[in-house]
Amino acid sequence: MENKYVGYLLIGVSVLITIIVFMFQSALKSFVGSSCTLAHGGSYCPMTTTINQQTYLALGIVGILVLVGIVLILSKPHERLIIKTKTIERKPQKRVLDTTGLKPEEKQILKLIQENKTIFQGDIIEKAGFSKAKVTRIIDRLEGKGFVERKRRGLTNVVVFKE
Repeated sequence: MENKYVGYLLIGVSVLITIIVFMFQSALKSFVGSSCTLAHGGSYCPMTTTINQQTYLALGIVGILVLVGIVLILSKPHERLIIKTKTIERKPQKRVLDTTGLKPEEKQILKLIQENKTIFQGDIIEKAGFSKAKVTRIIDRLEGKGFVERKRRGLTNVVVFKE
């Protein structure tokens, strides 16, 4: 809700509370007037001062509510700040592979890994047609040169192409 409407609402509630306070005060005065004359013989009754104190306290609280309501009505609404953000995404630069120093078997296995991005070492053995030991040594050399990364997954290795 806007501040202006909240201010009007507070002032309306304050008026209702003021009416209730004065009705309660008049009922208490009539009750104290009838009971005090019997007990004190018509002289000064101490309960009338407490009724006035309670009324002043309630009216003070209502006054604070009215002031807050007026402040809310007169305050300017806050302008909404709209901040435009621009997201700049950096595209990963494709690394130029320098495969000049690689042997033909290494190039073949690197091409397999590069096409699949991630591949099990067992699948490389099947697709390349090399022995398990030879594939392991070739992947060791490729890993040493920074082309691939080998991760242990259970009883097998996953070979990941480094981009």
